[in-house]
Amino acid sequence: MRIRVWMAGMAVQVGIAMALILAGSGGGNLNAMAQQAPAGAVEVKIDNFSFGPATLTVAAGTMVTWTNRDDIPHTVVSDDKIFKSKVLDTDEKFSYTFSKPGIYPYFCSLHPKMTGKVVVQ
Repeated sequence: MRIRVWMAGMAVQVGIAMALILAGSGGGNLNAMAQQAPAGAVEVKIDNFSFGPATLTVAAGTMVTWTNRDDIPHTVVSDDKIFKSKVLDTDEKFSYTFSKPGIYPYFCSLHPKMTGKVVVQ
């Protein structure tokens, strides 16, 4: 009798855990949620000659931090020169707070084919 009660209790706990996991996902696309962020702080990783995510949507007031995870130097420079990092060595960071809505394309001045975009809403 104890085994049956324990198993029934576990089934309820597993069911509750699954419900919480599914509710937390919002039923939406997890990749889309990872690319859109509320005001606060968000990280973009620089790795393998690319910015990840390449396009990021954030709320006005969000601070974006780029971290160079590559083993060669990179920069982060907006097309209109609103923000510009120094040359970032491995594990160095650069941050910029986006206060106004708009679209902010950027690139690495050392490797101009590396591009990204921040969309501020």
